[in-house]
Amino acid sequence: MTTTTVLSVLLFVIFSALGFIHFYWFLGGNWGLDKALPTKEIGEKAIQPPKIATLIVGVGLILFGLIYLIRTGLINIVVPSWIISYGSWLVPSIFILRVIGDFNYVGLFKKIKNTEFAKADSKWFIPLCSTIGLFGILIQLMDN
Repeated sequence: MTTTTVLSVLLFVIFSALGFIHFYWFLGGNWGLDKALPTKEIGEKAIQPPKIATLIVGVGLILFGLIYLIRTGLINIVVPSWIISYGSWLVPSIFILRVIGDFNYVGLFKKIKNTEFAKADSKWFIPLCSTIGLFGILIQLMDN
């Protein structure tokens, strides 16, 4: 098994787990939800996404994982090659941008740093997004 195959499988597992957490939230689950959305310093949520957005994000995450399995040939689903080509750059780009953040609530350069979300962002979300971005870029560079 090649390094790109191993990284692709890892990304699929990560994206699947994240996708299923979003499905769990969509279906009414609460575990982890209190730390999943940015909050203002007064404890108020900075964003209130509609419930359908949680489902859309979950589906998107699963699709991100599938891009890598299709790319490595581990599954054979016929999709236009441009989807895999562009998607293989788009996915890590999204997560690298997430690491940089919005300069307010999320990412390395956030201003609000003392909320429960901000602490979870620094401890869990930034390293996770960095890993996803790095793996995606490594796959691109090693496979071309």
